[in-house]
Amino acid sequence: MTRTIQNAPLPRAQRDASTEGRPAPGARRFPVGWAAFLALLTYGLAHVYWALGGSGFPFGAEDANPEYSAFEHIGRAQLAPWVAAGFLLSAGVALLLALPGRRRIPAPVLLGATAVSAAAVLGTLADFRILGNLAYVFMLRFSAINWTVINQVFAVVAVGLMVMSAVTYQRRVTGACVGCGRTDSGAGWTSSAAAARWGRKAAYTAVAVPLVYASTRWAWALGYPLGISDKMWQEGKEDHLWLFGAALATMGALGSLLTLGLVQRWGEVFPRWMIGLRGRRVPLALATVPASLVSVMVTTAGIMYIRLHFQGAFDDPKHNWGATVPETIWPVWGVALAAATLAYYFRRRGACKRCGRGGH
Repeated sequence: MTRTIQNAPLPRAQRDASTEGRPAPGARRFPVGWAAFLALLTYGLAHVYWALGGSGFPFGAEDANPEYSAFEHIGRAQLAPWVAAGFLLSAGVALLLALPGRRRIPAPVLLGATAVSAAAVLGTLADFRILGNLAYVFMLRFSAINWTVINQVFAVVAVGLMVMSAVTYQRRVTGACVGCGRTDSGAGWTSSAAAARWGRKAAYTAVAVPLVYASTRWAWALGYPLGISDKMWQEGKEDHLWLFGAALATMGALGSLLTLGLVQRWGEVFPRWMIGLRGRRVPLALATVPASLVSVMVTTAGIMYIRLHFQGAFDDPKHNWGATVPETIWPVWGVALAAATLAYYFRRRGACKRCGRGGH
């Protein structure tokens, strides 16, 4: 009898409490909160250096391509102190998120500050050049990547880590598992069945939007000036721009079709024609990591085009709408792709090694 009592499993509440804050067995927990703090602090101090007169400031009037910048006419002396303050304040919030336990500052305030930091970076500092330079990476033209784009990537990664830390903090203060976010109250919209429903709608939306953009570029390459003036089409033809644009559009369209893998069987198990891999389970990260990165890049690119429209940066948008309007719906593409990716993760994540929830 004694042995039975000693070997009986702990109630779930006690088991969760005993494992709270500990890494899963056999795994090393990545300190994302501290990584976010260090990245934001480092970048904030870099902007302090630039504010004090250091060379190499990457934004505003000193941008490699200031016409794309939200701060095109603002110089380093005016802009760098504000950017430094923003990143240093974000580092302070990240530190509060990373420290164990609860804060005196209400959680909604910390989570709201995180959202503001992410929105500021994605809406002002980052732009479509991150997505454009990805093509240079595939073409092994690394010399074409400029200093501004490198800084944009660093800023996006820093606030991305901050968002991940905020998610972990929110789980911790609400009593959810910090590993998977599940609670004893039920999965709700994060359940596999629910995610399958709303994830399918998101995936189909993420497929449709880039095809709208691609259709204009294919039309130009085939000789039809869809949405642009004859003069603009002729100028682009002479410089072979439309062939290059059609190639990029085709890459985007093929990528959008891969989005279907988030809701199709071949996105979970390698199909038969993939010799050496057929029948094997598709690693979760192989689908979620690239899709998450693309969702961020197309969203920032779309936000930039919307911003430039409001700034009046495009000539004759009424007659050349095909050159800029399709890009303004890219945020819909990015959000839909992010949602479809999240649904895919919810469907496939299985039981949590930390809390044991999710098992069948």
